[in-house]
Amino acid sequence: MVEQPISIRAYRPEDRDAVRHICFVTGYMGEPVDWQWRDASSFADLFSAYYTDHESESASVAVRDGRVVGYLLGCRYSDRVPDPIRAIVPEVLRRGLLVRPGTARFLWRGIGDTVRDLLRGGGGPAGVIDPRWPAHLHIDLLPLARGGGVGSRLLGEWLTRLRTEGAAGCHLETMAENTSAISFFEHMGFRREGEAVAMPGMRSRDGGRLHVQSMVQEF
Repeated sequence: MVEQPISIRAYRPEDRDAVRHICFVTGYMGEPVDWQWRDASSFADLFSAYYTDHESESASVAVRDGRVVGYLLGCRYSDRVPDPIRAIVPEVLRRGLLVRPGTARFLWRGIGDTVRDLLRGGGGPAGVIDPRWPAHLHIDLLPLARGGGVGSRLLGEWLTRLRTEGAAGCHLETMAENTSAISFFEHMGFRREGEAVAMPGMRSRDGGRLHVQSMVQEF
């Protein structure tokens, strides 16, 4: 059977489970995040639930043969999204993540990183709430959807929509160590804003700390 080309369409409620799955299996710089965080439900709650449940009109999906293989989750006004720290605390308490295998090590390491960073005069990523770049996005593709321009189509449609609506600009955050993602976003018109900041808890496979890089684009 010949595979159909990948199409782009608006998000539908029935896509929610597929989006949550992709969020988890691409959660570490495009690769599965389960070696650091094994609780798929809480991970998807933190990184995709706001967009699918509260701003689904800003989401698009990539589809092949009826299967969702990627997504762009957009947000028109970033100040409407719950603060990440406030969002994670109820999740941690509700699911007992501080004592669950597969999440406890990450969380306790993150607490330790935060304390050490504060003592050294630093701090974790603060997020971008700035009227110059009020919108933001998350984009993830399964491996089978990469390399054929699908990401460019998803992102291009989102940026065109923002320009048409009169948005001042858009921002995103990605891992500074994810050089392919940085190059892709630069190709799509984004530029780095500020210095990369160490992300509490996050580690590379060799144990090194990972850093969040903000990227922005004005219209």
